[in-house]
Amino acid sequence: MIEESVFIGKAKDMENNQSYKQHIVLVHGACHGAWCWFKLKPLLESAGHRVTAMDLSASGINPKQIEEVLTFEEYSLPLLEFMASLPVREKVILVGHSLGGINIALASDKYPDKVRLAVFLTAFMPDSVHAPSYPLDQYVERMPADNFMDTEFKSCGSPEKPLTTMFFGPQFFASKLYQNASTQDLELVKFLARPSSLFLEDLSKVKPLSKEGYGSVKRAYIICAEDKAIPKHIQSLLIETVGVSMVKELEDSDHMPMLSKTQQLCHTLEVIADQFTMA
Repeated sequence: MIEESVFIGKAKDMENNQSYKQHIVLVHGACHGAWCWFKLKPLLESAGHRVTAMDLSASGINPKQIEEVLTFEEYSLPLLEFMASLPVREKVILVGHSLGGINIALASDKYPDKVRLAVFLTAFMPDSVHAPSYPLDQYVERMPADNFMDTEFKSCGSPEKPLTTMFFGPQFFASKLYQNASTQDLELVKFLARPSSLFLEDLSKVKPLSKEGYGSVKRAYIICAEDKAIPKHIQSLLIETVGVSMVKELEDSDHMPMLSKTQQLCHTLEVIADQFTMA
């Protein structure tokens, strides 16, 4: 069964005797859930799109706990089940934020015929050469040791399936992710955030995503220029290394443009979607 956030709700049924421009699927990043799209989703729907936002495993109101989710594929299961449930001829635009970039890359690899476009929103973007952990490994190598500030890391799992969980701290949220967001949005994340993981132990052992699957899907990237969590130079390196069909930039955006730059992000996604309407 596909689990979706009650807070966001299911996308409006626009298939019965109705039409929509594109079906856009929004995938959140670590420690977040479908709730983080609550400002963007109605704007996109008002513009004529069908929009689906869901909680990944152990995120939002998904009943699992992160300690129970030992692989990245298990973490991605709600998205993969959703993709499997799509009608044969339906294509969606996947939008992955932050760690969600790897989720949409995995979904694109498994269901390339159902993906019109994969949009990476200031997100980690894997290639088809290295293990999916590669962009995360590069990030860790290039960032200062104290980059994660008051984030809590814990080891769990087993020797056979180790897992390191993480839970962003209040200082990290305020200084690295939400520095341009409203006070209300910062309070919201403090209520709704849940522990997550980068799944480095698992992703480092997974074979590269295929050129026939993920490599065949068109990609776009949205740069957030004022992002302090995944800085612009890291985003630019991913774009240069992996390659995309289109690049757009939100000049004054922090790491959470769906909250701090909602109108601009909606417009940018509209522009990107229009470019691929006939794809």
